Amino acid sequence: MIKVAVVGAAGRMGRRFVANICASSDMELSGALEISNSPFMGQDAGAVAACGDCGVKISADSEAVFAASDAVINFSTAGVLESTKIALKHGCKVVIGTTTLSADEKAELKELAKNGAIVFAPNMSIGVNLLFYLSRKAAEILNEDFDIEIVEMHHNLKKDAPSGTAVRLGEILCEARDLDYDKDVRHGREGLVGERTKKEIGMHALRGGDVVGDHTVIFAANGERVELTHKASSRDTFARGALQAVRFLMDKKSGLYDMQDVLKLK
Repeated sequence: MIKVAVVGAAGRMGRRFVANICASSDMELSGALEISNSPFMGQDAGAVAACGDCGVKISADSEAVFAASDAVINFSTAGVLESTKIALKHGCKVVIGTTTLSADEKAELKELAKNGAIVFAPNMSIGVNLLFYLSRKAAEILNEDFDIEIVEMHHNLKKDAPSGTAVRLGEILCEARDLDYDKDVRHGREGLVGERTKKEIGMHALRGGDVVGDHTVIFAANGERVELTHKASSRDTFARGALQAVRFLMDKKSGLYDMQDVLKLK
C-alpha cells in the first residue's frame, strides 16, 4: 500500500483527496495536514471528508506526517515550496496542483526536483490534459486564418483569474503559434479596442454559481469554427488524476514531471 499524506485536508479539494485515497485499493491515508489554527484540528480526516472515520487525525506537524508517508498531495496556495522541501527531505514523492506559483517559485521547484520526484500541473484532470494536447495539435494544424479565444468559467468562490488551467492553455497556444504570452494574450475587451489582430489570443474569465470548471478553446475563421471544450462536474476528476500521478512517481528517483508525462502524451 502506498502511504499518502494530504496537505490542506479540510479544504474542498483536500476532502476529495482524503475520500478517494480511503476508497483506493492500493493507497492508504498516512496523514492529513492543515494550518495550526484550523477549526478542524484534531478531528478525524475521514469524518471531515464525510467518508467515515479513517483513524487519521488532522494535524499541523508536517515533519511527523511526511516521515510516515511515501507521497504527498498538495493543492494548497501557501507555503508550497517549504512543504515540498520537508517532504523531499523525508523521501516522499510530491504531487502539486497549486496554480499560484510565481515564475521564480517555479524555477525553485525545478531545482528541488533534482533531489526528488515531483509532478507539478495546474490541472490534474485526465480530460483537461487531453484538452491541452488537442489544443496544441489544433493550433499547429490550423493556420493564422483561425483566431484563438479561451473562455473559462468557475464557481463564485474562486479567487484567481484567469484559472491556472486557462493560463496553461494560453501558454501552450502561444508556444504552438510562436507568440509571447505576456505580450500577445489579451484579457477581456472593453470599449473601442480596434480590430482584432492576427497575433492576439483572447482570454475571458467567467464566475458564477457552483461551476467546478469549464474550459473552451475557440478556433474561429471565416465560414467555420472549431471548439474544444472540457467541463468538470465533480472535483473527483482532479483527485483521480492526482492519485494517478502518485502511482506514476513511485518508481521515479528525481525529476520534475507534469500530467502530460503521467498520461504519456509527450
